[in-house]
Amino acid sequence: MDATNLAAELIGLHDRMRLVPPFNARYPGLTAESGYAAARKLHAHRLAQGWKPAGRKIGFTNRTIWPRYGVYEPIWGTVYDRTLIFADGNKATVPLGNLAQPRIEPEICFRIKTRPPVTRDPQALLDCIEWMAHSVEIVQCHHPEWKLQLADGTADNGLHGRLIVGTPVDVRKISDLAAKLPKLKVELFKGKTVIDTGVGSNVLDSPLLALSHLLSLLEKQKETLVPGEIISTGTLTDAHPVAAGETWRTSFDGIGLPGLEITFA
Repeated sequence: MDATNLAAELIGLHDRMRLVPPFNARYPGLTAESGYAAARKLHAHRLAQGWKPAGRKIGFTNRTIWPRYGVYEPIWGTVYDRTLIFADGNKATVPLGNLAQPRIEPEICFRIKTRPPVTRDPQALLDCIEWMAHSVEIVQCHHPEWKLQLADGTADNGLHGRLIVGTPVDVRKISDLAAKLPKLKVELFKGKTVIDTGVGSNVLDSPLLALSHLLSLLEKQKETLVPGEIISTGTLTDAHPVAAGETWRTSFDGIGLPGLEITFA
C-alpha cells in the first residue's frame, strides 16, 4: 500500500483534531508495516517543522487489555520535545487541547545511556540504562469509541499524545531492580478515588522485557535506539478517559519511585 495519502490525512488530523472512521476500513491493504510507513512520513513532516525526537513510547504491552481493544501485540511511536513534559516536584499541569479522546496510562520509563543490545537479559539491559522514572502517557485515538485495529495504531504514531516524566532515579541505586520491577504495584487515583491498580508484570512480564521487545521490533525495521532516548514501556493499568479540570495521581509500592500528580487543562 502507498502510505502517502494516509500520511497526508495523519498530518491533517494532528494539525486539527477530529474523529474519522478507522483507517483500516478506508485504506485497502493497510498492514502494521504500511502503518509504520505512514507514521514515518508524519515523522518526517514534524522534523521539517522543527520538532525534535526525545524517545519512544511502547503501546499495548499490557496483555490484560488486549481483548478490550482487539490489538494483540505491542506497537511503538515517537515522543517529541513538544509532547514531553518533565514534572516539577512530581506535579504537572497538562493541556489536553487538540488531543483526540485522551486517556491516562501510568508507566515506567528508562533513559538510554549506551546503545542496548537485542537481548532478554535484564542485567545487560540495565547496564545500558542511565535512569528510570515513573511516567504517565496520555494516549489518543482519532477513531470513534476507540475502535481500532493494529495498523490504525502503528500509523497514528502509536496513539501517542503526551508523556509526563517524574523524578529520575539512578538504576544503580535500586538493589535487585530486575527482580523488583515485575512485582511493583501502582494505584491510579482520580481525585481521592482509586480508579485502577496494576503491577509491573502486566507489561510483557516486566518493563525491562517490554524494552527488549521494542529492541527486537526496531531491529526488524532496521532502526535502533540511541543514547539519550527516553523509553516509556507501556501502561501498568487499563487506560482511562481524562478531561480538563480533573486531577489524577499515582502511588507506588515495592519500588523507590514517587507517584505523580497531574492536573488537566
